[in-house]
Parts: sequence; C-alpha cells; structure tokens
Amino acid sequence: MNKALFLDRDGIINVDRHYVHTPEEFVFVPGIFRLCRRAAALGYKIIVVTNQSGIERGYFTEEEFLALTRWMEEAFLREGVTISKVYYCPTLSGGDRKPNPGMFLKARDQFALDLAGSCSLGDQGRDIEAARRAGVGKNILLVTGKTGDIRTIRAEKVIRSLSEMENLL
Repeated sequence: MNKALFLDRDGIINVDRHYVHTPEEFVFVPGIFRLCRRAAALGYKIIVVTNQSGIERGYFTEEEFLALTRWMEEAFLREGVTISKVYYCPTLSGGDRKPNPGMFLKARDQFALDLAGSCSLGDQGRDIEAARRAGVGKNILLVTGKTGDIRTIRAEKVIRSLSEMENLL
C-alpha cells in the first residue's frame, strides 16, 4: 500500500490571506517545496485536502479555484514535486468539509493508501480532527496566526515551521 503526506492548502502551502483565489494573491509558505521533495523522496504521495467555502460564499467561482489549483500544481512541478491530487470541499457545511474525513477517505480509495502509515499537516483543529477521524497515523499541527487555541487541538505534534516537519516524516 501507498502512504501520503496530506496537506491543507491555506496556511500550509500558501500564506492564508483570506480567501486567496488568484496567483497574484498566492504566496508560498517558506519551505513547502523542500518539505514536499523530502516527503516524495521517502515515498509519500503529496495530496492536498482543503475546505474552500469561498466558492459557496460567492467570493470566487469553482472555475477560478480550479484555475488557481492548476497554476499551483504547475509551480510545484517546476520545483520538482508532483501533487497527486487536490481534494476540495466548496461548501460551508456537511459533505466532505473538514472536520469530516471524506476527502481523506476518497484519497485512500483512489490511491490505495495506508492511512495509518500516512501523515497529515494542518493549521487548524478541523484539519487535525478530519485526519484523526480518517485514521491517519501522524497528525501534525503547524501553528500559524489562524490556528487558535492549541490546547483544544488533539494533534500528535505541534510545530512552528515547515522545517521542523521534515524530521517527522
């Protein structure tokens, strides 16, 4: 079976600047490419799992989100990293929206993943809870300005930079 490094998008891949939906607004978090190259070298598939309620809220269209996603995937390719898949939930509630585990379970089924041998990195409690509910083995919290009260989040490990994550894979 395969293993994956699951990444939230806003706050992990890009600086969370409130409903980012254009390349001009998209700023990569320092160290994201290096982390993903290391994970890929260790045999992890890189999979993005992201809530994108800005679609339902009307801040941007699904087509705009998909265009930005293609742009982001191309930027990763230029850095030597292949993103296996981007799963997203465009709604405000229910369905696959984190903290529900749906996106993780879809990835498990599509890529024959060993979730217990996989790792997830998020910056909010709902990211950690969704991964935990799905049975992901390592659930890591990156503390950012949007994380909130880390005492209430049941993460396996709390880190303050992506460089710390490289040693946890």
